[in-house]
This record gives sequence, structure tokens and C-alpha cells, in this order.
Amino acid sequence: MIPLLRSKRPLNLAALRSSLGVPCAWKHTGNARTLAIRREDQSVWERRAPLGPEHVRKLTKAGVRVLIQPSNRRAYPLQSYVHAGAVVQEDISEAPVIIGVKQVPVDQLYPNKTYCFFSHTIKGQEANMPLLDACIERNVRLIDYERMCDEKGQRVVAFGKYAGKAGMINILHGLGLRLLALGHHTPFMHIGPAHNYRNSGMGMQAVRDAGYEIALGMMPRSIGPLSIVFTGSGNVSQGAQEVFQELPFEYVDSKDLAEVAKAGSINKVYGAVVSREDHWKRVSDGGFDYKECEEFPERYYSAFAKDIAPYASVIVNGIYWAVNSPKLVTIPDAKRILQPTYTPWLPSSEGSPSLPHRLLAICDISADPGGSIEFMTECTTIDYPFCLYDADQHRSRESFSGPGVLVCSIDNMPTQLPLEATDYFGYLLMPYIWEIVNSDAEQALDESKMSHVVRNAIITSNGSLTDNYEYIAELRQTSNVLSRATCYFNSRSMKKVTTSTKPQKKVVVLGAGYVSAPLVEYLCRDENVQVTVASAIQKEAEDLAAKYSNADYTVVDVYESVSGLSNQIKDSDLVISLLPYSLHAKIAELCIEHQTNMVTASYLLPELRELHHEAVKANITVMNEIGLDPGIDHLLAMECFDEVRLNGGKITSFVSYCGGLPAPEHCDNPLRYKFSWSPRSALIGTMGWARYLRDGQVYEIASGGSLLDNVHNIDFLPGFALEGYPNRDSTIYKDTYGISNAATVLRGTLRYKGFCNVTKGLHMMGLFSDDPHPSLHNRGPEITWKQFLCNLMGQQEDLLTSNVKNLIFENVGRDSQRVEALDKLGLLSDTPIDKKNTPMDTLTHYLSKKLSFQPGERDLVILRHDIGIEWLDGQREMRHVNMVAYGDPSGYSAMAKTVGYPCAIASKMILEGEIQQKGMILPLASEIYKPILKRLRVEGITYEESTTKLN
Repeated sequence: MIPLLRSKRPLNLAALRSSLGVPCAWKHTGNARTLAIRREDQSVWERRAPLGPEHVRKLTKAGVRVLIQPSNRRAYPLQSYVHAGAVVQEDISEAPVIIGVKQVPVDQLYPNKTYCFFSHTIKGQEANMPLLDACIERNVRLIDYERMCDEKGQRVVAFGKYAGKAGMINILHGLGLRLLALGHHTPFMHIGPAHNYRNSGMGMQAVRDAGYEIALGMMPRSIGPLSIVFTGSGNVSQGAQEVFQELPFEYVDSKDLAEVAKAGSINKVYGAVVSREDHWKRVSDGGFDYKECEEFPERYYSAFAKDIAPYASVIVNGIYWAVNSPKLVTIPDAKRILQPTYTPWLPSSEGSPSLPHRLLAICDISADPGGSIEFMTECTTIDYPFCLYDADQHRSRESFSGPGVLVCSIDNMPTQLPLEATDYFGYLLMPYIWEIVNSDAEQALDESKMSHVVRNAIITSNGSLTDNYEYIAELRQTSNVLSRATCYFNSRSMKKVTTSTKPQKKVVVLGAGYVSAPLVEYLCRDENVQVTVASAIQKEAEDLAAKYSNADYTVVDVYESVSGLSNQIKDSDLVISLLPYSLHAKIAELCIEHQTNMVTASYLLPELRELHHEAVKANITVMNEIGLDPGIDHLLAMECFDEVRLNGGKITSFVSYCGGLPAPEHCDNPLRYKFSWSPRSALIGTMGWARYLRDGQVYEIASGGSLLDNVHNIDFLPGFALEGYPNRDSTIYKDTYGISNAATVLRGTLRYKGFCNVTKGLHMMGLFSDDPHPSLHNRGPEITWKQFLCNLMGQQEDLLTSNVKNLIFENVGRDSQRVEALDKLGLLSDTPIDKKNTPMDTLTHYLSKKLSFQPGERDLVILRHDIGIEWLDGQREMRHVNMVAYGDPSGYSAMAKTVGYPCAIASKMILEGEIQQKGMILPLASEIYKPILKRLRVEGITYEESTTKLN
């Protein structure tokens, strides 16, 4: 360099540039161009630079003046840049081009400059919109490394390889700590985090040492064979695999991972590299076409979580994910994968427990929150590199112990290997640096002087967004709130895609009755949920909504105003119907029309089942039977069934009873019942039909009151005087529950003894008729209850009460309990009737007031399962599940809690993406019932189990 400068011969810059590899298109403009390298201040860990000293030396030799801001944090010492010809200068405002690695603080953004850095604005990230606004306002030409791509859409400037290396070292370090917390010392304990090593070679040596111990058989047998799955084959994956290959390794096809889990060796570690063709399936026929999946990824789903993830010990994820592409692991997938599993290939010895599930750790190097690993909603950091994520969406950074999978998702992993990362990145950037150096932000953008790589990476120029990025402005104009949408480019085709979400989840609750209060209260705990209570009774809805700042009310009469209901559904993310079951089909049709999810606590009736395929086409979830019964009964039954099946047993019988009752101290009327919900629904259920299976034989009970003749004494809680009768068709639950071996299947309703007999008397008197009665016409003459009963019996209305009793005695099967009950209920009195057209409507209206809960009184819910089990060794037992819940006189009734809370929890799970199954569904899958049961315990709804040995 010195002899050249002293030479009197003219300097041939063209020849020099040619020798240095500078493109001929770059021409010296007469004045030396100036480039500045700014100090990194985004993170205390950021030690990288966009160019290393050797790259700076090439620039200065070519006549470029390079300024560099001083920094003692930069991995390369400042002096090495000085030796390369750079000028140390705090004020770099004179440079027309300024480059860095991470975002520039808005207050340090100079106007009329070209800037080059990772801006993190192309997906409309809300946190970086002030930076984007400042770039436009200050006439900054912003070039984003992330969008520097070749003709195939592949990034040409990235830290990917060293992100892969650092990520792999980190996750092996974390794996050692996680396994130790689970009770296993392993060779991975001797691997440190990536930033502990001077360079990747030293880290790889530590991995190599651990691999030597693995090859010698120093892995505990209780862990079983380890397999590491790499997603993608790009720079990230290649860097991670370079580290992996320091272990005693064997690559296998992803199809062989299940066999590896059963029969693999513990003296090596297995690897599988997974590409899209291994798990992307066309929705229509399960096929795969590379060109089609590039252009239309929404036509595909991923089988990764089903076919690959359950057999992986570690997942190293390095793929770029676009929003319309299939996710690798959804939140529901995680719930399935992270449940404790029966793993007979993992032997356990005393003091050395086997693993709770095979998947131990995930290294999400892509670090895209909510992306291909859906439950990874926030990045970890170098300070706190790991968190435990469990199947119930809990995250813990406090310990390596506890349930779940260890996740490492640091979004700046390459800075843990800063020297090598800087050299590698600079090497990739140098072919394009010359046209960047020649950029003049104060001149009009001349695309003809730029390669497509740089041109397509310019986000802002000349005070506006460039053509490729105008979608950001369009988005902000239409939504006015950036967080309402996510925009992105398809990484291959540069195709712009926009998806819209909402800043708040909007929920409409139809009905403001007994069970609405705990449901609304639960949802309103989350300030990001906006609840609208819709009811035909304004005061009910208004009083309930007034309790919460994020609740409102509206008056909607579902029977009268379909358009009003439709408008409420159209603007909502979820509809919860607590209305009578007969209305659910109409509501579901509107939800399908407007693509709005729906939840109901009622039975999945045939008219709803018929809408299943329409709901699937609309891409909505309609959750049914998620109250008490049906609801909690399903959850408790499936928990037991799945546990038994998991451990090799089979279900031989299932008998379940459930009922809502007044607490014993408030059971003070002849019906032995009080109403905290619709009396009509409670009484009309006794008129239905039933079918059940007992000892292999099907029994059928006709409708019209025969249920009340099939009453069984219930003695599982000796402190209560209980009776029960069959409920609906129990035989369908052999298929619903998957208990084909069960010889007995019966689901029934619980009441206090005497209820069925008295109710039978009411029925025999004709009080359950749904036919209009002339005496009950609202414009007819006044009539008393005694007169009406005489009328029903075809007798004179002015009989003495004693004679009326004698007549009734003959009409109700000569049963004195029934006659006495009618008298005590006031049905033989001279009280005028509030007429409601039919005997049933009139009676239920009367009883809703006569037998309502009074202030200070509480109700009770009892649920009981008796489940017969046979194990592989022939042992038989009866599993008993008891749930007893009391209401709180100063809070919610037991019925409100046990219907409202499970309904609310399921609704929240749909809103949060924990439930994603489409169509008409029931809460029978483990990823649904397990978290709901766990969250119900938090609300005080608990249960107990006991076992009786049968042989």
C-alpha cells in the first residue's frame, strides 16, 4: 500500500477495482464516496458489524472513505478497522450512506441519507412503524437486508449459517439442563451457551467431547434414543447440522423416526432433515406439487405435528414462514404432543424415571412469534435463552423443572458468535456494496443503475414507500391501527399477502340468564376481549354488562329480529349461545354465513350435525356440549377413558348420573327441587324417551312420562337421599366415547327422592300438556288453581277442597304423596292463575316463582361416574369419579358456575387458537378436555376419584 501511494505514476483505479472484484458498473464519480458504519445500540449483546476489517480494507483501497463510530462493544476492536483504513468519527452525518446491522433509533436517523440495516418493517411490525414514518418524513432511502433476494426469492445477505451454529450449541446446552431437571445426568451438561466460546470451533469442540462420551455409552438408558429433526435445508439448517455432525450421528428418513424411537441406539444421535415434501399434503387429495405449493400454499396442510414431531427429541426450526403457509406445530398440536404418553420403549428403573413425552426441546431459530411454531408467541433472549412451554400454554423462565418442552427462540443468535458472523455477513454483502455506496438519497431513484437484488430491497425512497411496499400505507389507511393486520411477502414469488385480524376479540353472548354472569366475568378478565351481552330483556343485559369496562349490551329479540342478530354475529369473532336449544340451528346458520365461531352448552342435535360440512367450508369452529351435562361429564369421562387405554386397559361399563339440586338444608318443598334455570326445560325432560345398555341388552323407555316409572335408588353418596332416571339415548356414547367393549352404558339424571313420584302426579293431572286450554286464554275469565284442576278432571269448579283431594287421589294412582304435594304447592288453593295459554307454560311460570331460590339459599350440583375397567392381566376394577359443587349465596350458583365456566374457558381457547378444529365439534379430545379441567380447578370446580377392586 505505501509504495503505491508514493508512486508518481497515475493510480489506475479501474485496474485496482478489477483486481479487488469490484463490479465494472461501479464508477468513480470524481469525488470519493463516503460510507459510514454506525455503532450498534439495539441490544447490550449486539457485537456484530455489517462489515469486518478485511472488507473495509477492500473499500478503502478502492477509494471509498469509510467512517466508523467508536464502540467498545463491537467484537472486532476499533484499532483493527483503523489499520484497514477506516476513520474513527463520532459524527457520521457527512456520510451519504450509513450501514449497520439492527434498527436505528429514530432520534439518530439523519435526513437525506441512504441507510442499510434490518428494519423489521416489512411485515408491518407495529413497534417499528415510527421508524418507517421517520424514514419517509426525512427522505431516507431505506435498504433492508432481509429483502435482498435472488431471482428465486432466496436471501443473498444473511447471518443464517451462524444463527444455525449458535442455535444448535444453545439447544444442546439447554438439553443437558432440561434432562438434568428430569433426573438424568448426560454428556450435554458439559456444553455451554454459544457466547461462552471464542468462536464456533471451540463450541463445536465441546460438542465433539460430549459426542465422545455418548459413543462410549454414557447416556442413561431411561432416556432412550435421541433424534433431532431439522426443518429446511438452507443456511440455518446447514449451520446447525455442522454442529450436529460433531456428535456420533446417523441420518435417517423422517418416515423412520417412529422406528428409531422404539429400537434406536443410545450410543449415537439420529438426525432427520425435513423438507416440505415430507409433510405438506394437498388438502384435496394428500398429494404434493412443488410449483403449486409455491404459488398456492393455502391449498396444503402440514402433517409434521402428526407424523414427525411426536418422534423427535429435539426440533431445530430454521424455515421462513409466510402467514398463509401451513404451520409446523399449532397450539392444539402442542397439547397433543406434550401430554404424558405411554412409551414402553423407554424403560425406567428405580430412581431413574423415563421421560414424560418424547419431545424435549425446540430451537426455533426462525424466531417468528406465532409463526411456524404457533405457541412460540414471544422470543427468548440471550439473557434468558430458554422457557418451558407446557400443554396449557404456561411459560416459565424460572426453572428447567416442570412439565412442557424447552424452547429457545433468540432473535439475534448470530451475535453470540460475532467475529465469524461479521466476516460471513460482510463476505455476502460485498458484491452489492458498490451500488449501495453509490446511492444518493437526494436524487430520484434510478432503478436502471441497480441490480434487482438491491432495487427490490429499497423500502422507502424520495419521501415515500417504493412500489413493492405500498401495501403498508394501504393497510394503515384502511385499518388506522397497524396491529389489526399482518402483511408479508411470499419469500419466493414476492407476492404480497395481507391478512386482517382485530385489536380486540369481539364476543357476543346471546342470553343474560342464570349462567351468563360467570361466563361474562371470566371473559372480561382479559382486557383484549370485548363482550357484548345480547338479550331481549334490556335490564338483564344492562345490569350484567355494567359490571365490566370491556362489556356492553344490546337488545336483540332472536324470535323477532333475525337481521339484528345477523348484524351482531357479522361483527364478532365468536358467538356464545345460552338460548334455548331450539334456536341454535338458526344461530349456527348465521355464524356459517358470516364465518364466525360459535359455542353452546347444549346437545349437538341432528339439525346441527347436518350443518357440519357447511361449518367446515366456512372455516369456523362450532363447539357444542360444553356446560355441565353435557359438558363436564364428557371431560371427566374422557380423562379416565384415555388414561385406561393409554395403559393397555379397556372399559367394560360406564354409568353416569348428574343433577342440579337445592342444597339439603334448602330442600323444603314437596317437589324436592328449586329452579335456578328454566323450569320448563327441567320438567319437560321427564317426558322424554330414553335408551340404554345394561349387561349387553338394550332397554328402551317410551316418551310421555314412562321415564318416571324407571327410577333407581342412588346410594353412592349415603348422606344424600337420591334417585335417578335414564337420560336420552345413552347407547350412542359407545361410539362417541370409543368404548366399544362396554356392556353397560347408562347416563341418567339425579334428583332427591320423591321428585319423580310427585312429578308423575303432575303429569297424570294433565299439567304437562302443551295444548292450548280454553280456561288459560289470557283474555278469558279469572280462574283459580283449584278451579282449574277441577276443570281438568271434568268436575264442577265449586267443590270443597276435601272433595277435590279425593278426586285427585283417584286420578293420580291413589298416591297420597302426590295429593299432598299438589296441596303444598298451592295447586289446590284459591290463588288466581297467571294464565299462559297451555297447562305446561302456566305451571312452569307459576313454579318459577313458587320454587325459586331465595336470598341466602344455595344450590348443589352432583356428578358421578362409575367406570368398569379390565386390565391386560385380567384384573378388574370400578373407578368412581365424584364431583360435588355448592353455590355461593353471595356469588354464583353451582349451576351457573358449572355451566358458565366451562363454556367460557372453551370460548377463550377458541379465541386464543388453542382449539382450531373446524365444523361441529365436541370437547372429547385430550388437548381440549385436559386444559379445561385444569382451569376449572382454578375456579374451584374440583372432583375426586376412588377405586373398588372387583377381583
